[in-house]
Amino acid sequence: MTFEAERAAARDVDVADIADAIESIGFECTRCGHCCRGLGEAEHTATVFPDEIREIQRDGADNWRDVARPMPFGLSETDGEPTTGETFEWALQTDACGDCTFYDDESEACSIYDRRPLICRTYPFSLSIEDEGDGTTSPMGSVVDRAGPVHAHECEGLGRDISREDAEELAATLKRRAIREREEAIGVRDNYEPRDVDGVVVHDSEGQKRPDGTPISE
Repeated sequence: MTFEAERAAARDVDVADIADAIESIGFECTRCGHCCRGLGEAEHTATVFPDEIREIQRDGADNWRDVARPMPFGLSETDGEPTTGETFEWALQTDACGDCTFYDDESEACSIYDRRPLICRTYPFSLSIEDEGDGTTSPMGSVVDRAGPVHAHECEGLGRDISREDAEELAATLKRRAIREREEAIGVRDNYEPRDVDGVVVHDSEGQKRPDGTPISE
């Protein structure tokens, strides 16, 4: 199935069907912070799109590297820092412990809650568009439950009552994320150019960038 076909399929999914699935699984956030932290030796890797990075930056308080880093998969590292290679996504920046840098341990809350990326807004759910896979572009833990087009990933908040209103709001956001993921994939494919340069190259829907977010062409 092409990315365009997947996008069309995502657009055709009925929000009510997604909400039905979410209701049947059940969910309430317990504010455990599990989805904001690294797991063991693995760093937190939540996908963030270029426009979401700029939204987080909107008050000018953060530069690109404060917000995001190259998704580490496929990159070579030296002393824990990526040094060479190509990657196709951005991940939210992490701290020295591998946790999301925007998670406040003291308040047990997200410091950019109103600007958090779509993947954070929809955790622990992903929307299945194809027969294979769960439709997500970023590791989210094992799939532990499924209902209709919805996959639920590891989270202690699963199985709890959720109101129809909250289920519908979450369903609409999950559909929007599934469409946005396919649009990003189309942009990456259409703007891809092999780059024989030193260091790390991130290919996103806007072209080729350095780890600090500046275009390679500049």
